[in-house]
Amino acid sequence: MLKYLGWAYAVTVLGLVLAFWLGWYYSGTLSGALGFLMIGVILAVLEISLSFDNAIVNANKLEKMTEIWRRRFLTWGILIAVFGMRILFPLLVVVVAAQIGPIEAIRLAATQPDRYAEIINGAHLSIAAFGGAFLMLVALSWFIDEEKEIDWIRGIERVMRNCGGLPGFTVAFVLLLVLLFSMAVPPADTGTFLFAAIFGIVTFLAVEILGHVLDSSDAADQVAKGGLGAFLYLEVLDASFSFDGVIGAFALTQNLFLIAIGLGIGAMYVRSMTIMLVERKTLAEFRYLEHGAFWSILILSMIMFAQTLVHVPEVITGLLGASFIGLSLMSSLRHNRLLRAAE
Repeated sequence: MLKYLGWAYAVTVLGLVLAFWLGWYYSGTLSGALGFLMIGVILAVLEISLSFDNAIVNANKLEKMTEIWRRRFLTWGILIAVFGMRILFPLLVVVVAAQIGPIEAIRLAATQPDRYAEIINGAHLSIAAFGGAFLMLVALSWFIDEEKEIDWIRGIERVMRNCGGLPGFTVAFVLLLVLLFSMAVPPADTGTFLFAAIFGIVTFLAVEILGHVLDSSDAADQVAKGGLGAFLYLEVLDASFSFDGVIGAFALTQNLFLIAIGLGIGAMYVRSMTIMLVERKTLAEFRYLEHGAFWSILILSMIMFAQTLVHVPEVITGLLGASFIGLSLMSSLRHNRLLRAAE
């Protein structure tokens, strides 16, 4: 495993040291430093779990690419994934939400954390509404699917799967929830909440349409013929897979640098898992891990909606998400043991 995860381990150690130092820099206390360290770990674990299927898709596409383009994707591609989606995109979210310039956002985050936090808190309603709507659609679209064959929490997931035959059910459910929350937020914030939430729904639908276009047989055959085309195809897919993790990170922390560290660590593990899947010609061994990841997304979306009304401590948010991922991993290991015993 060291052959595949060596670089990921090195980045993990460096990233966690930086997270601890950031916590000490901003708080000046050991408890603050440990809090940043824990959030960094949770962000990395969440990104790894949410991107598990990303590694599988990447591996399937990389098998069709030439060796030189495969190496380019695993080097240039990871730089684009880490610095583009995990650093620049969160910065863009902050810039748009707070209506300040990117240089000003970076300067405030580095030199005036109190002022930066004040601006972010002022834009928190928009971020929470947008992220809650987008993440809920991501999670429900996975659960509410007639073609889904495996259930982890069988009673609930079976009912959700059976709703997949109702056209538009997922979007209608989220719109109804948005309407209910819009009546609960203060009247002065209703317009901002509705605009951000509906923009989150529109963004999800746009990503879905793009995914269907790229996933069509003609498009897939076309991009598979050329190394550059396949490279660009995988970058778009990575952006789509990473979007929920980036938005979900704002439910854990509003610190731009900590988000970049945690998600960057996770991106390195995705790269390592991709290489391992390609070279070993194997698929996911953990049956329910993906279920735990999508339950985490659903929990995060609920918490982000709730945060438009009340403050939810970041520790609770992180522990709930990590608990579902951990429980799904334990269930997967148990299933594997029972399967081996039966054989």
